[in-house]
Amino acid sequence: MKKIAVVTGTRAEYGLLYPLLKRIKETNLFDLQIIVTGMHLSPEFGLTFKEIIDDGFKINEKIEMLLSSDSEIGITKSIGLGIIGFADALNRLRPDIVILLGDRFETFAAAVACLVAKIPIAHLYGGELTEGLIDDAIRHSITKMSTYHFTSTEIYKNRVIQLGENPERVFNVGALGIDNIENIKLLSREDLQEELSFKLGEVNILVTYHPVTLENNTSQAQFIELLKALDSFENIKIIFTKPNADTDGRIISMLIDKYVKTNSDRAVSFTSLGRLKYLSLMKNVDVVLGNSSSGIIEAPTFKKPTVNIGDRQKGRIKAKSVIDCEANSEKIVLALKKALSTEFKKLCETIDNPYGDGKSSERIINILKKILDTNISIKKTFYDMVM
Repeated sequence: MKKIAVVTGTRAEYGLLYPLLKRIKETNLFDLQIIVTGMHLSPEFGLTFKEIIDDGFKINEKIEMLLSSDSEIGITKSIGLGIIGFADALNRLRPDIVILLGDRFETFAAAVACLVAKIPIAHLYGGELTEGLIDDAIRHSITKMSTYHFTSTEIYKNRVIQLGENPERVFNVGALGIDNIENIKLLSREDLQEELSFKLGEVNILVTYHPVTLENNTSQAQFIELLKALDSFENIKIIFTKPNADTDGRIISMLIDKYVKTNSDRAVSFTSLGRLKYLSLMKNVDVVLGNSSSGIIEAPTFKKPTVNIGDRQKGRIKAKSVIDCEANSEKIVLALKKALSTEFKKLCETIDNPYGDGKSSERIINILKKILDTNISIKKTFYDMVM
């Protein structure tokens, strides 16, 4: 039986991987190995590895690599620790292929270890652009270290090929986040309120804001602008989800805590909501606000408006339900008013999500069956596009 190792380092990443992990486990054709690292093992971020166990999965390896620091030096050292940890874990597990999703520094550490160990990588979601982040360079680096590629749109597939990857090894499968929406029974509004211990209002905003890691010390100023904008909507309920373990992430968490304490009658925050509560919340709010990829990829399936702030998601393909906005309080207010308007809500009801139809995990499994039935070679020649 072929061994498929899957790496996860954050709550959001695991949420995306869940439908694929479930299908791999249910096929009984593969030996599923789960490697957990990063934020999953941190008390500061909710020890979310427990959610993986609660979902019925076995964790094969835990790799401690996250230092108690959100500085550039701390993140760099964490990458080094991760490479060491993955080297040992891969030597013990000896998988036939490793599945990596996305572009975080934890994923980069895993990719380096796989490359040196000559273990094939199947990389999910190369070819995308997030021009405000170090993730962009990390994502393209992982692409060059990977043997197979699963992209979320045809444009991203072509970009991976543009990076010199053989078209025969690049597959457009759509985004796994849509699978979750199509295949999960979401909580009712009443049950959601009970789970959150928070009563939703007539109008509600879901806020997720992460640091823009290629900018120097902008997180505090930009997030203060966002909070100023929210002060203009006194009768709106606000639900914050806290940022990932990125440079300057803690200052955002501190500002959220302060804002919620001052506005406890209409605002609440969560370190980790989990897949079910987060998606149920997205379905029940009126606007998704911030700079998270979930506002770009998942929100359009719910026909919800997204106000996307700043450059963090610059370069991504976006549905017409997404309103791009500078990190300026006055412009954020205008964008929110547009998103909440009857006219724009009607527009959102008509849009199609460019990231797929909820059958991504099924496509990936079918491709993996074919891949693992052959002798995989990690040797690659650079594919030159005809100019």
